[in-house]
Amino acid sequence: MGSRGAGSGAELLFPIETIGNADYGLGVHTSKTISRRALLATAAGAGAATVLTPSPAGAAGPGVDTLLEWYDVTAAAVGVITGPQQVTNSRTWAIAWIAAGRALAAARPGPEAELALAGAVHETLLVTNPAAAATVDAAFAATLARLDVRRPERAVAAGAEAARAVLAERAGDGLDLASVNRPFTPPPPATGIWPRRPPAFAAAVPARPGDGRPFLVRGVDALLPGPPPALGSDVHLRDLAESRAVGAADSAVRTPQQTAVARFWAQTSLNGFTGALRTTVAPGGSHAAGRRALARRAELIAVFHAATIDAQITTYKAKYRYLAWRPVTAIRTGSVAPDPAWTPLLNTPAHPEYPSGHTTYAGAAQAVLDTLAGPPRAPFTLTSPAAADVTLTYRRWSELTRDNIDARVWQGVHFRHTDEVGAAVGRRAALAALERRHGGPR
Repeated sequence: MGSRGAGSGAELLFPIETIGNADYGLGVHTSKTISRRALLATAAGAGAATVLTPSPAGAAGPGVDTLLEWYDVTAAAVGVITGPQQVTNSRTWAIAWIAAGRALAAARPGPEAELALAGAVHETLLVTNPAAAATVDAAFAATLARLDVRRPERAVAAGAEAARAVLAERAGDGLDLASVNRPFTPPPPATGIWPRRPPAFAAAVPARPGDGRPFLVRGVDALLPGPPPALGSDVHLRDLAESRAVGAADSAVRTPQQTAVARFWAQTSLNGFTGALRTTVAPGGSHAAGRRALARRAELIAVFHAATIDAQITTYKAKYRYLAWRPVTAIRTGSVAPDPAWTPLLNTPAHPEYPSGHTTYAGAAQAVLDTLAGPPRAPFTLTSPAAADVTLTYRRWSELTRDNIDARVWQGVHFRHTDEVGAAVGRRAALAALERRHGGPR
């Protein structure tokens, strides 16, 4: 179940079908029996004040769902992120939950399996997000104290071993923070070509996610979109006029509701979809009971993040292939009614325009959720760190994609065709990832 090599995606397979026949030892050997007291002391070793706090659903106590508890711990450890960190933190989610699924498959049913899951996520987060160690250790100590496991050291070791194996498989994948933010030198200024954009004229960030190694697909070249519309084409002129009118900071045509949606989706996609994905893995109905159900919930988290990473890699490879300029540059300096004073509602991201990263992520997320989770069980409400006064309620996954397409136009940072292409690219990337996940063409 390991990596297929540095040039291709890893096989994201943890053997749900073998649950009940797992090798409980998982090749892990301990030199001595570790007491529950010693494990608790180790887990609580950081002892520092908690900086990040999981949601109340993650608190220890009777009736706690261990998977949801560690979903919330992962979210707290990753924290509210900015654009340059997104794919790196998506990587953390994917590694942690691939490891969780493998640990589940190797553990005995019941509390031992839950502890193995927690151990896998705990070990991953200590490596990928060491600044959150105090929070992560405290959460693990609470889980360990709550679960009635006769030999906890076996489950803890199985989880840690699974995490170390996946971390080793993904070593050097080019998705760490330093790699994705390696410098990029833009070409000389030219009409239609992305320059460093106002107001800050910052260097390209992130510039190198497109060089990363996918999790599932063998490569992303076949998933790339064609070029953006030609300057002066009907589509280009239509979109230029729309972004100019509705995306301006002082727009007279953008409604208050459109402004609210635009502000809400100024958050990163990972922030926005963490709450949406949580609704699908929360216990309820057929999700609640048994190790197989627990493993399928863990699998959904892992596959969601692996597929959206592959979509992000596709997006950024296309962005730096086409180097399309943003509305702020096209409107201020282009040949069609240039307006040097035009300002978008939100600051323009520091990377090329085409295709849209937000809508690529949304299209990929929708494809995974439609395929693996089905429709939402009930309407759900999301919040945004970018707009604390705004909440949005959704009934279908497609509504999140729709809002992302619209929001990026209303923000003044994208053209509509770019957003629509992004959603299509994300869907295509996710479906390709799912096909490989389930044994499709290599």
